[in-house]
Amino acid sequence: MDILLRPTATDVAVAAADILADFARRGATLGLATGSTPVATYRELIRRYDAGEVSFADCRAFLLDEYIGLPRDHEQSYHRTIRREFTSHVDIPDEAVHGPDPEQGGQAYEDAITAAGGVDIQLLGVGTNGHVGFNEPGSSLASRTRMKTLHPQTVADNARFFDSADEVPIHVLTQGLGTIRRAGHLLLLATGAGKADAVHKLVEGPVTASCPASVLQLHEYATVIVDEAAASRLHDLEYYRFIEAHQPRR
Repeated sequence: MDILLRPTATDVAVAAADILADFARRGATLGLATGSTPVATYRELIRRYDAGEVSFADCRAFLLDEYIGLPRDHEQSYHRTIRREFTSHVDIPDEAVHGPDPEQGGQAYEDAITAAGGVDIQLLGVGTNGHVGFNEPGSSLASRTRMKTLHPQTVADNARFFDSADEVPIHVLTQGLGTIRRAGHLLLLATGAGKADAVHKLVEGPVTASCPASVLQLHEYATVIVDEAAASRLHDLEYYRFIEAHQPRR
């Protein structure tokens, strides 16, 4: 993995937008994530679109997951969330933005991704318990899109988006770790001290189902961008700084 250290969450967003904008200019198929971490990156991409620096007109997009039991037009469904936070503000056609459909099931979504030629770059966040997408601890490292039951910690973390934890759906349809690994490039963002333990485990721990994000270690092209707070538990922090400072010129 390439570990990119940035001083602040804003700097993480700018670095991530640099990478995503480059893919967008090539008309790539984008894997989009919801949650709070990517929002700053989406705002930076919207700013660049408004400035005429990047277009998404030739892109397609696939979402990581969707709640089961929420109508598509519910304010917290990921169908609505990604449009509110990003895609309705740029020129990607709405019909080119796809998400898992609980009524159609996981295999239909797998088939749709395959028919599109796969995801070129998949944006990811990481949960405090190490989940990516909604692949909770214990998920198979080879899993495909399927229904999952959320861990109580994930329900608690997501309660901030609802009026109460009781309103958070406990079942989801999510891309599996095997599905995520099929993407050409994995781009994981983590900010804040609350993610420091998960970042340490995914970067420096063993590859294990107890930390689903550690599956990035098996990918041939994964980039992890973290701020200083999220990097604070990395044992080899100075080494990562040294590597980044001495990257060969391309």
